[in-house]
Amino acid sequence: MDPRRLVPRTDAVLADPRLASAAGRLGRATVKAAVVAAQQRARAGEIDPGQVAEQALAALPPTAAGLRSVLNATGVVLHTNLGRAALSEAAVRAVAEAGGHTDVELDLTTGRRAKRGRDALAALAAAVPDAGDVHVVNNGAAALVLAATALAAGREIIVSRGEMVEIGDGFRLPDLLVSTGARLREVGTTNRTSLADYESAIGPETGFILKVHPSNFVVRGFTSAPDMEDLSHLTATVVADIGSGLLKPDPLLPDEPDAATTLQAGADLVIASGDKLLGGPQAGLLLGGAELVQRLRRHPLARALRVDKLTLAALHATLTGPETPTWQALRFPPADLLVRTEHAHRALTEAGIEAEVVPAVAVVGGGGAPELELPSYALALSDKYAEPLRTGTPPVVGRVERGRLLLDLRCVPADRDAELIAAIGSL
Repeated sequence: MDPRRLVPRTDAVLADPRLASAAGRLGRATVKAAVVAAQQRARAGEIDPGQVAEQALAALPPTAAGLRSVLNATGVVLHTNLGRAALSEAAVRAVAEAGGHTDVELDLTTGRRAKRGRDALAALAAAVPDAGDVHVVNNGAAALVLAATALAAGREIIVSRGEMVEIGDGFRLPDLLVSTGARLREVGTTNRTSLADYESAIGPETGFILKVHPSNFVVRGFTSAPDMEDLSHLTATVVADIGSGLLKPDPLLPDEPDAATTLQAGADLVIASGDKLLGGPQAGLLLGGAELVQRLRRHPLARALRVDKLTLAALHATLTGPETPTWQALRFPPADLLVRTEHAHRALTEAGIEAEVVPAVAVVGGGGAPELELPSYALALSDKYAEPLRTGTPPVVGRVERGRLLLDLRCVPADRDAELIAAIGSL
């Protein structure tokens, strides 16, 4: 008999209780595709026909999310390629709760429509009381685009040449601003811009002065730039893009501007990101004078840039909940990190895997605090482990330096150390 006749029918395989359960979790189309692929392997003689169901199960993803949960052992706290800030447990629970129907725009008491995201906005306003009003859009670049469109379309934005930054993935600030219909009025030089440079550029066509924190690089030497208090005395609106999302001063990050201090110094509008030092979801935060923020909120473009209920839920929980994983990772005591790393080293040595514990340096990442170095420790393995760990379950991502794979546990939750050790041991 032709062995291909022994390959079970698709409907028979899909009736397997294990695959039927998976279909309820992942969707029937995903499970059927895995079954068909396994049948093709059986017809090609690669597997026994009786193994079709098992092979289909093995090929299924763990969840329907598409994205995979990764253990970040890079030593980069806000790794852009890994989604920047890891949400707190409170924020994760809030997102799950908001996954169903919510009161995002409904007042349950009156039964009438209510202000969208009012709880998250109230929490943000409470976190930065110096702001007359606040608004949230879908990321920091969107916040800047909204400000430029509403305040300077067809007009000029005055910006220092030393602050014409590239914000990542090839996107450049000048291109972003020009796309709104605004014109750029560049002042000063790469390393030095004076208050007089700004003052002389102000005219009838001025939309606003833009002050950008160059958060992903540092220029040292013969440099100068006016501070926010100086700029606030000029006759133009001043918008400050502080980038990294610090809402108030942090002793660990003395060189990072924060929203509260920037507003106190006289900025009319502050723009920041939610998924960096704040430790929350991707969002663009707009904080400033009540009239100005209301003008932005009512602009037609604001509707296209608004955030969804999941972002609002995560942002509210981040602002009102416990310390975030970002806050904890930035402050993780090196001595405690050494204990965890040595424990992992002992376990790997007992399993016959060659590794060592080495001093390391962790960084903030995400375009923030580029010069801050965090003393750390790492497991050093052969770089041959890098790819299989990235593609394993769970994926473990470290960094390769000088032929060695370094695994820094700073951003790995302590209760997942055993998973990381098991992932290495399984190779």
